[in-house]
Order: sequence, then C-alpha cells, then structure tokens
Amino acid sequence: MRFGILDQMPQPRGKTAEETAAHTIEMAQYAEHLGYASYWFAEHHATRGMVSSSPEIMMAAVAARTEKIKVGSGGILLPQYSAYKVAAQISQLESLFPGRIEAGVGRSTGGGDFVRRRLADFKPNQMGDYPEKLEDLVKYLNKEGKIRPAPRTAGKPELYALGLGENSAELAAEMGIGYVFGHFIKPDRGEASFEAYRQNFRPGLLREPHAKACVFVVCGKDDAHAEELAASQHIWLLNVEKGLDSQVPDVGEAKERMASLNEKEQESVERNKRRMIIGGPETVKKALDQYSEIYQCDDWLLLCNLHDWEEKKKSFERVIDLYR
Repeated sequence: MRFGILDQMPQPRGKTAEETAAHTIEMAQYAEHLGYASYWFAEHHATRGMVSSSPEIMMAAVAARTEKIKVGSGGILLPQYSAYKVAAQISQLESLFPGRIEAGVGRSTGGGDFVRRRLADFKPNQMGDYPEKLEDLVKYLNKEGKIRPAPRTAGKPELYALGLGENSAELAAEMGIGYVFGHFIKPDRGEASFEAYRQNFRPGLLREPHAKACVFVVCGKDDAHAEELAASQHIWLLNVEKGLDSQVPDVGEAKERMASLNEKEQESVERNKRRMIIGGPETVKKALDQYSEIYQCDDWLLLCNLHDWEEKKKSFERVIDLYR
C-alpha cells in the first residue's frame, strides 16, 4: 500500500493562517519521517477556514524543506487558468525538484461563480473548456508541438486528473495520465470510475494506468477515541456545506454542537460518514483493505481535518504503522 496526504490546510479555531501554514510545513516533514510517499495541497478560495489557496507555492515550500517526499496539487483549478501558464509552473517545479512533482488538476470552480470570475479575470465561463485545456496541458508537459513552456526539463512531472465519476475517469484514461478519485466527496461512484479508467486507458504521459483514491481518515487509539476526535471534522464539514465559518472547532465545542443538531443536520452528518473512515487501527485497516479490493487501488491520499495538531499527527502515524 502506498500512502500520501492531501492537505486542505484547515485552520483550527483559535489559530492564525500563519500558524496553520507553519504547522503544515512541520506536518509534511513529519509525514516524510513516517514514510509517506507524497504530500498534496488543495486549492480553495472564499473560505475563512482553509488556508491552501495556492498549491504550487505550498509545493515549493514543502519540497524545499524536505528531501525525498513527492509534492503534489489536489488540484489546480485548470478551467480558470491558462494551460500554458500551469504547464510552465509545473515545469518550473520539476526543474527545482526533479522526480518529486505530482501535479493534479481539476474542473472545480474553487468557490462559486463569484470567485471563478475573479480567478479567470472576468472572462466568460470556461468550465466547458476543461477537456481542451487538459489536452493542451498534456501536450505541453509531453513536449509536443512547436510551443513548449520553459524551463524544458529533462524529466516529466507526473500529471493527474481529479474526478468524481466515470466521465472524468474516461477523460484521464484517454489522455494517458493518472487519475484521482475523490471518495471523500462522492463515495458512490468509486468502483465504476476505477473500472472506466482502467478499461479506457491509452498510453500517453504514462505508459500504464496509475490511479489514486482519496478519503477522510481519523485513526484513533480505538474506535471510541476516533469517534470523539472525529466530532471536530463532522462539525467542520457541516459548516463547510452550509457556507458558515469553516475553521475547525475543538472537540469540546464540536461535541456540544453534535448534541444539539436538528434532524436534517444529523442526517447530513450520517451521510458524510460514508465519505470517511473512522476508527481504531483494526477498524481503519479493515476498511482500507476492503476499499482497496473494491477499487483495485493500492495508492491512497488521506485527509484528516482535526482541530488538535498532535492528534492529527498521531492519526497519520497509526495508519502508516498498519502497513509496515
């Protein structure tokens, strides 16, 4: 099993953005020490509670402070940007950290139409241009055509498309690039998505298909401890969905809120649990093994959005210790 971390850089309530960024660097260094293979960064805008808005910058910052762990983006919002500019940024990172760049791109707006328009410099909606932009990006990184972004590196960074269903999987397969399925967003489409990716893959940037799955994991000392820790993540995610303050509450605040949820909120929390793996080591390993068998995927990106940084570190440590 290969493990990486996808960090949305959730800001704990009571901590500053600067403290969250500094902790993230420490977490990436600790992940490398534990033996994690990669550390990816999300791109989110228009939120008080997620600090990762520029994955390319965080990739450079972490790569400069680590030695061998791969760094990635999960993912750059390709429809809002020039494919050429994105290719140049990825190539620049590859020149600085050869063989350590895993660039993931996606179709998301990153925060609704208000943000999309500003990211795209008020140009018309380009969401439908995603397949064409992805194709252009693949060509630039594969050094095809007369126009090539600088720097012209000897090696090629790894490119992945993020997705939530069969259409995105087929697109990644046809482009000959990697695929990342967001189980942490829409768990129902995983099996069909991985099958579509494998069946439709044609060699391109990659010679063979390479897929990852991404899931929320809270691994406690035992099941009860994990459930207690996960209260912070449950309330955080509920607030994100409602467009409320998305800073991560501490366990005490979260438990109080959990006790006062109305019926609709309780249903949301229960539904969101399907996007997560929560439990002690045995429970977590059983679930990861089951999903790995269903998806035929042994490459995972883990999210863990807890308030307590030390408990977050321990959760990541417990997971990777299961597979040593």
